Amino acid sequence: MRRGVCVYFVLGALSFALAQKPQILIGTGGVGGVYFYYGTTVAEILNRTGVVHAQAMQSGGSIENLMLLRDRTDAARGVFYCGTALPDAVLMAYQGEERFQGRPVPVRILFTMYPNYFHVVTTEGSGIRVLQDLKGKRVSTEVPGGIIEYEARILMSAALPGFDPRTHFAKWERTRVAESAQMLSEGNLDAFFWSGGLPTGSILELSGSLSRKGKRLYLIPLPKESTAVQVLMRRFPGVVDTGIIPKSVYNTRYDTPTLTFWNVFVCPASLPEDVAYTIVKTVFENLSTLHAAVAPARDTTLENAMRSRGGKVPYHDGAVRFFREKGLWR
Repeated sequence: MRRGVCVYFVLGALSFALAQKPQILIGTGGVGGVYFYYGTTVAEILNRTGVVHAQAMQSGGSIENLMLLRDRTDAARGVFYCGTALPDAVLMAYQGEERFQGRPVPVRILFTMYPNYFHVVTTEGSGIRVLQDLKGKRVSTEVPGGIIEYEARILMSAALPGFDPRTHFAKWERTRVAESAQMLSEGNLDAFFWSGGLPTGSILELSGSLSRKGKRLYLIPLPKESTAVQVLMRRFPGVVDTGIIPKSVYNTRYDTPTLTFWNVFVCPASLPEDVAYTIVKTVFENLSTLHAAVAPARDTTLENAMRSRGGKVPYHDGAVRFFREKGLWR
């Protein structure tokens, strides 16, 4: 009886201790994408400190993460939804545009993470070389209502006036990157859209799978001077840039010019300043762990952490406090 009472007391004390810690839920993305592994590693790093109770969760990506941040955060109970997100989605959320129309998100940036590279993935044998060639093909635009699908629609509308995926694609899929890569490898898909860090695991695996079949991955180039790229850059001034996916990343025949977006790690404005400070401090004191676990995280550095400064979406005061202590925020 005494032992049972003792166990009950210990478990009760543990539950009470957890209840006193801020609960940090980290929205990520689908398995196979960088967000999932990045967010999971950040949660593991935070949990080791014992200061917060963190949990990473699979999600539909940027837009869903921002909606969770807005709708599920409960500051009174100490529950805060943070997450990984693309900067164009964060800007839309902060300004209450598109999917966030009339309900802006009280989002704050904790730090800038690493650049996403826009991928339009196909094979050399598909005959697809430019966006216009996707007409009449079997194409996936990622998850329904996600920021990648939104970006894909803008690009395709610029390339094909009057674009409608229901009529311009022979088959319109809306699947996550891992499933899209598998479908393309098996010959059930001609191309898919994706935005992620370099390398994205699912695409790296796809490249190897194709190579074993005597095929080769091909990425549709999106040069800065193209009309489609210019349209997207005008839609998100100061947020979208251009870069190169080196041929060595996925064993493609050529370097591929494309769009780039610097991802940000975000939180609600209601996150207490000391908690935000602790999160940022803990992550940047454990960068070696993050870099070892997630290849694109090599670009998560103190120098890059403030890349989003000067934009319309503000940094959290707790993050600013940390960067000031480091002599980086003046």
